[in-house]
Amino acid sequence: MENQVVIVGAGIIGLATALHLQKFGYQVTVVDKNGIGAGASFGNAGHFATEQVFPLADPELLLKVPQMLCDPLGPFRIKFNYFYKAIPWFVRFMREMLPEKRIKNSTSIAVLNSQAIKEMQILLEYCNRPELIQQNGSFLVFESTPVKEVERKYQAYKSTGIPVTFLTSKDLHELEPSLSPDIQFALYFTDTAHTPDPKLICEALAAKVIENGGEIRQLDVTEINFQHEQVLLNGNASFKAKRVTLKAEKAVIAAGAWSKSLLEDLGYKVPLEAERGYHLMLNHHSQLKRPVTSYERKCIITPMTEGTRIAGMVEFGGMELEATKGISNRFLVHGKALLPELKSISSSDEQEEWMGFRPSLPDSLPVFGSTKHENVFVNFGHQHLGLTWSAITGKLVAQKMSDQKVDFDLTPYNINRF
Repeated sequence: MENQVVIVGAGIIGLATALHLQKFGYQVTVVDKNGIGAGASFGNAGHFATEQVFPLADPELLLKVPQMLCDPLGPFRIKFNYFYKAIPWFVRFMREMLPEKRIKNSTSIAVLNSQAIKEMQILLEYCNRPELIQQNGSFLVFESTPVKEVERKYQAYKSTGIPVTFLTSKDLHELEPSLSPDIQFALYFTDTAHTPDPKLICEALAAKVIENGGEIRQLDVTEINFQHEQVLLNGNASFKAKRVTLKAEKAVIAAGAWSKSLLEDLGYKVPLEAERGYHLMLNHHSQLKRPVTSYERKCIITPMTEGTRIAGMVEFGGMELEATKGISNRFLVHGKALLPELKSISSSDEQEEWMGFRPSLPDSLPVFGSTKHENVFVNFGHQHLGLTWSAITGKLVAQKMSDQKVDFDLTPYNINRF
């Protein structure tokens, strides 16, 4: 049983953690009820968003929420029959808007961002798949926003040390000529990156875990117990329709939005909300070279191997209610406005609409590191930055578990902060 660890969650967070633990000599078993990269790790926008240093809890957001909720093409929705359940989370979210909290949270976000792309590059080199991350930068584009507001945003990013360039319409279209002429300004984040296929990253990490002697199993873990300094993980192997118990020296909970219920059994009340995100995958290869995010439309277009992905939706509706119908229409409207080459695409063309769950916490920080149970560790709650932070948080958790020197102070991300 020595150096045996079970990781609950075969998304990109759990797989990155598994690989780092193997480097420290652990025997790793990764379990997931849906398989490799089946959730948000599959459906994200593919953007390594290291420019996003500002917490989502922004006082300016309060004035915009009513308009976004009333706009049928807007980026924010709350399911009517879920509103009251979400109130406690929103109360905590608004508390994080206090200036001192925003500064503290922004600093902690920036610390992770500073090493995020480098660590993913190292991990993909290790997996012999370096082409799965492309560091071509990204754009934040503005159509109708006054230039003074664009300049204010530019200075805000620049003041935090983010490599950013202010572009006029002419400058932008020299770099991305296929974008709409209606775009007046852009911020060019030169050091960000994207992947042509998030699912392939998960598969590459999983293949390396197996190559290193690890195991990946489909198992729905429903209960965690302890016995003689061992962790017992009980779950259902649906394909065999039987109850299974796994024993290990240590366990890591990296199950994304499903982590909350597992940790409740261990006495933790984590304010984790399953923020529902959507994407539209078009069977169309655009001329874009890098991700483009619209400031006004709050959506992102990413060129991918299988076509063009349009994402950018926040919906609060829990994990049980059905997906909202018609989201693809919103994405098509905004996509066509930003990228005229999409205008020939109709709603009947070959496309794929997807919904998944972002594990989001009110302070925009993930939870990772140790817990009050010395043989249980956590790595979840990465909200919109799961792809971005997967390699760096996986490394930090592995360092902590192995009693190695940890690269950063983990206090801001500790589960006991709530």
